[in-house]
Amino acid sequence: MLSAVDPLPFRPQRVLIAGVTGSGKTTLARRVAEQWDLVHHEIDALHHGPNWTPRPEFLDDVRAFAATDRWVTEWQYTSKGTDEIMTPRAQLAIWLDYPWPVVRTRLLRRTFSRSILRTEMYNGNVEKPIWKWFAKDQEETILQWQTKTRRKWDERMPTIEAEFPHLTIVRMRHPRETRRWLKNQDESGASTAPPKRRSRDR
Repeated sequence: MLSAVDPLPFRPQRVLIAGVTGSGKTTLARRVAEQWDLVHHEIDALHHGPNWTPRPEFLDDVRAFAATDRWVTEWQYTSKGTDEIMTPRAQLAIWLDYPWPVVRTRLLRRTFSRSILRTEMYNGNVEKPIWKWFAKDQEETILQWQTKTRRKWDERMPTIEAEFPHLTIVRMRHPRETRRWLKNQDESGASTAPPKRRSRDR
């Protein structure tokens, strides 16, 4: 596993962005897509149909873009089968392993803003009104989901490294690291060819 200070040995063409809800996966995916000339497939938009109903075509759509040569997406819905489709094809995973206060604050700011402004996100869906968060019959909120899954990637990454040795993983521990790293990659002019062999001594 690489850190933010390690040089990336090649310019990836298929990228996964991992991290807890609120870490900024979609924002980074858009930046990576623009900077490296990749196609960003927002996986939430593929999964959610109108009224937050899961789209039956979801996995078919994931298979379709994963089979192409140049893409970046958020590493989500692994329990629904995306791991078996995307991960074997991906070349790089960027893990946003940020401090809890950072991701919590980001999610609170984002969710309150979307709720108050009634911002449409995808397929006509908008964030539920704030008052519904406190209803007795509420479903699990995004804040509760973030708390529930905050350790998911810490627990999964050792297994992922073992199961997918072809996958280069870069671990970012703060948004400042990510910004510096992305800038450095742009200036380095790394080759687009994948490495012949991945070191296992990290």
